[in-house]
Amino acid sequence: MTLLLRWLSRWPLAWLHALGAALGWATWALSPSYRRRLAANAALAGIGDAERRRSVAEAGRMAAEAPWLWFMPPGERLGDRVRWQGQAVIEDGLAAGRGVLLLTPHLGSFEVAARAAAERYEVPITVLYRPARKPWLRRLEETARARPNMATAPATLSGVRQMLRALKRGEMVGLLPDQVPPEGQGVWAPFFGRPAYTMTLAARLAQQTGAAIGLAWCERLPRGAGYSIHLAPVDGPLPDDDMAAASLINAAMERAIRALPSQYLWGYNRYKSPRKPRPGD
Repeated sequence: MTLLLRWLSRWPLAWLHALGAALGWATWALSPSYRRRLAANAALAGIGDAERRRSVAEAGRMAAEAPWLWFMPPGERLGDRVRWQGQAVIEDGLAAGRGVLLLTPHLGSFEVAARAAAERYEVPITVLYRPARKPWLRRLEETARARPNMATAPATLSGVRQMLRALKRGEMVGLLPDQVPPEGQGVWAPFFGRPAYTMTLAARLAQQTGAAIGLAWCERLPRGAGYSIHLAPVDGPLPDDDMAAASLINAAMERAIRALPSQYLWGYNRYKSPRKPRPGD
């Protein structure tokens, strides 16, 4: 499998996106549960048929561009392929000597955003991730994400400590606050009008470190033309109450998603019940 992914990584990005669009539609056609969840989640947010159809292909494009990103030669940079909008969110926080907490939903090319930020600002960024279940894929992810100024933090207590230390050093941290946390690590807060189990981690990281907090989402441009990274402040300050803070962050996630609804992963099971925590969580 690794050899196949390496071979695909040599394809032009436009070709990978074309392949990904086909894979996205194949997944949609072969999985009735995925179809139903995607349609239900999009309808809940008031997303029309045209944007919903585009999201099917975009989900496949996100998966297909992963080999290109993971196996990019160490000396190659994303700079020429990325446009920036609203970068004062990062620059002002770093200039003030504060850590910067970047929040993005499952929207666009979120992995590209973290890599591009590490390159542009030459400041370490620590990204929260959930290790893959398959050992070969977990090893591949860990190797591929080992880049200059990039660190990964597992979704465990040790990973939380790692992110706290990074923010206190004035570095950047990125996480997906619409990822469903284990039981006991979130609250049921509204998301597009329906209760969704929402992590309290994002707000607590900002509150305990005084870090600047902002939204970040990476738009995939047509025909392999590259990416546009959008940044915006989170309306704050964050309340001390967990429910109020989670609700404010969910509202911010909704704004980002509505700005680019065709590239949100509507098939993600956002409203599932949380799993029981495992040892180390």
